[in-house]
Amino acid sequence: MIDFITIEDADLKHVKTFEKHPGGAPANMVVGLRRLNVPSGLISKVGRDSFGEFLIEKLRGEGVETRYISYDHERNTGVVFVQLKQAEPSFLIYDNVAYFNLRIDDVDESFLDAADLLHFGGVLLAREPSRSTSLELARMARSRGIPTSFDANIRPNLWVGRMDELIRCMEEALSCADIVKLGRGEKRFLEEHGVDVESFDVKLIAVTRSGEGSELMHAGQRVSIPAYRVEAIDLTGAGDAYMAALLASLYSINKLRSLTLNEVELRLAGRFANIVAALSTTRRGAWSVPRVESLLGIEEIRPIAERLAALG
Repeated sequence: MIDFITIEDADLKHVKTFEKHPGGAPANMVVGLRRLNVPSGLISKVGRDSFGEFLIEKLRGEGVETRYISYDHERNTGVVFVQLKQAEPSFLIYDNVAYFNLRIDDVDESFLDAADLLHFGGVLLAREPSRSTSLELARMARSRGIPTSFDANIRPNLWVGRMDELIRCMEEALSCADIVKLGRGEKRFLEEHGVDVESFDVKLIAVTRSGEGSELMHAGQRVSIPAYRVEAIDLTGAGDAYMAALLASLYSINKLRSLTLNEVELRLAGRFANIVAALSTTRRGAWSVPRVESLLGIEEIRPIAERLAALG
């Protein structure tokens, strides 16, 4: 989707100027992976319009595989207006757009032949047919022994009057996931509605806590990772940057398919993700993951950064 991000620090009704940025949580994540030297591709759908062409050109420029993106001849490319107040984003998402019309027949399933992992996110679960397509692809991946990761990314304004449906969809997604990321508020929200994420057969759970760092849960281990302090200017896409860095760190130590981590590995992966996410907030826009070469000077994450840099 296209992110139109406010220039003024004000309510949307008072804003006069926006910057156009490429966005969309899974797109943000795969671009982050590429900047960390991990090969990635995107399954999505855009309109036959200028915004769709813009997004595909930008993805290709980042080195993302775009052959799995299809064109919609009925709906336009998705857009969202992002209001920034003290660097914290809120979103006005437009409905009835191309990515919500992603059908299983649109997807070239050959991606399964080479995939190390399939990632999917919560926004597409809000509408059909994108919901059924996402869940079906996750089930197909797992049936082939390909691990899956899921970002809850709950947007309540997409589920107005459908809270029971939201909870059922989250439960179904959690049952298809090996790795799960959610914000602290999302975890609390699910718990308040009777959903205990830890009760699912998830191998790794990451809970982001904004300025307080993150928490990782894996195989009976529970570790808290402190925040990395920066002067944030735009938090848009920080969670996607975290997800990209977490998956990249696991990829670098060959732990995606055999996800068994000791405490040292778990803490290093979490610290790498925290630092990359923090640095992403020092730039405007959601495609803000730093290039891996710029991370080599940070001593505490150098073991991961060096492995990733060697992939290039």
